[in-house]
Amino acid sequence: MTFSDSFLAESADILEHVDTAAVESCVEHLAELRARSGRLFVLGVGGSAGHASHAVNDFRKLCQIEAYTPTDNVSELTARINDDGWDSSFSDWLVGSNLNERDGILVFSVGGGDKQRGVSANLVSAMDTARKRGAMVLAIVGRDGGYARLIADECVAIPPLY
Repeated sequence: MTFSDSFLAESADILEHVDTAAVESCVEHLAELRARSGRLFVLGVGGSAGHASHAVNDFRKLCQIEAYTPTDNVSELTARINDDGWDSSFSDWLVGSNLNERDGILVFSVGGGDKQRGVSANLVSAMDTARKRGAMVLAIVGRDGGYARLIADECVAIPPLY
């Protein structure tokens, strides 16, 4: 079997195991957000920051949802990290953006964060802030979903290969 054959077979296997009910639930939540003219704040770190930026483009252009990500403004993000620390960088940005009950956040994360171990602490803090402000929390994560699976209104977990 070639690399391409193997890659495509693994990709198909993963897609067959995605919880389609969770995907549909996310779509319904996003449609409700758009209907109430809410804003969507898309959060991700590392490669997920790239996904967040691209998702903002698609939500704005294709779905007519007002969307933003903190990682698109490197100057503000690094100033927040420098002055206030990594853990609060996203949550403080959400507060400064006047996140409210009409809005929502969408988290992209491999592990979904871990509050006890301090993994992806800025995402965990952002999800807690969204909850406190009554905003919707959606997540697309890998592995077992971590903290995101516990706190989100809906969480799509991409199943691991093995």
